[in-house]
Amino acid sequence: QSTGSSGINAEYGTLLVKVILDLIFAKTPATSSPPNESDGPAKKKEEAPDGGLFADKNVVVEESDGNYFYEKYIPTIEEDSTHIPFSLPRYDHATMLKRSRDFYELVNRRRSCRFFSSDPVEREVIEQCVMAAGTSPSGAHTEPWRFVVVYNKEDREVIRSLVEEEERVNYERRMGKKWLADLQTIKTTFVKEYISEAPAIILVFKVPYHDDEKGVRHNHWYYEASVSIAVGILLCALNNVGLVTVTSTPMNCGPALRRLLNRPDHEKLAYLLPIGYPSDKATVPDFARKPLDEICTFIE
Repeated sequence: QSTGSSGINAEYGTLLVKVILDLIFAKTPATSSPPNESDGPAKKKEEAPDGGLFADKNVVVEESDGNYFYEKYIPTIEEDSTHIPFSLPRYDHATMLKRSRDFYELVNRRRSCRFFSSDPVEREVIEQCVMAAGTSPSGAHTEPWRFVVVYNKEDREVIRSLVEEEERVNYERRMGKKWLADLQTIKTTFVKEYISEAPAIILVFKVPYHDDEKGVRHNHWYYEASVSIAVGILLCALNNVGLVTVTSTPMNCGPALRRLLNRPDHEKLAYLLPIGYPSDKATVPDFARKPLDEICTFIE
């Protein structure tokens, strides 16, 4: 009886090993070597940032098990783009130090302001500031930003209404107690008078990709970081000409504002910046900025 039992156990053991091996080989590619030119790498549909498929735009994204260059992927920038000589003025130490201190003193005067004069701001000035923002570096030079400047008073009133509707919900339901406690020192509420009071607002959209004239889709790499850097330059440019703003990031009303401004569905609202001069009664919180040793570490 023990012999028969051992035979049965052996049969079960053999069967179990066979099942395990079948499972292993079923999930393992037939070869781990790089794909050759005749076979080509395995093709897989890859989701675009908006949930669509690259294949829908006549682009097949090549994918393989290894880190192989996707030769058939269409680049955003021409491969034979010309490189040109580049240089900057090289200042002596004293000049460098003075220029760096002058720039610091300029940007250190920048404050987030929520109280605006109704005095108009010339379009040409805003254009130059936006052009400065457009010099920002971006992933693979894809420049993934769109600045929408709204002067029209009626449109700004509608935008304010849409923002305040969502902000009321944010303050009453979505924001936690800690978040609201931190905002008490700034004395903000869901009411955003500055959107209609400022003579202009700039809505900054991040653009994850674009389709060329042939309908081929091109990704914009690192578009989140790229847009943020561009906005940082924009803040400096506005401060340089004596204009103020506040970097607001309206939660949950991006789609409504995108439709209002007739922007494409794949563009996503990142920032809303009221632009203008500070009002005569403007105030800002009496904040101090961190000293150098709290924001910078030198390793020498």
